Amino acid sequence: MSDLLKKRIEKLRHMRESANRRSSLYSDISKINDRDTARSLGALNRASAPGGKLQKLGFVMLWVPEPTGVTVAVGAPMILAGRYLDKVYNGATLKDIGSHTNEAMSSIKNFKGHMSSS
Repeated sequence: MSDLLKKRIEKLRHMRESANRRSSLYSDISKINDRDTARSLGALNRASAPGGKLQKLGFVMLWVPEPTGVTVAVGAPMILAGRYLDKVYNGATLKDIGSHTNEAMSSIKNFKGHMSSS
């Protein structure tokens, strides 16, 4: 009976320590009051790829048959602007970063497993 009680108390102690670590982490994060950091984190959460969309729209406008040629004059710069945005703007999100990190970690684990078994 006392062993069961000791295990339960130990489990509650671990839960309390975990909650304390988590709350201190959250309070440390809330202390970050940097506007640029908040903007960067927000951009990582909701990043989009405007360059690809702009390129597609430019190609559509370029190939629309029109006698005056206005769409051609508008479509070509849109394609160029889209290509520029693809080079300059990073459309990666936190989800992308997490998935790439998981892939890298699994590759490292596979490499380590292969090296240890050899």
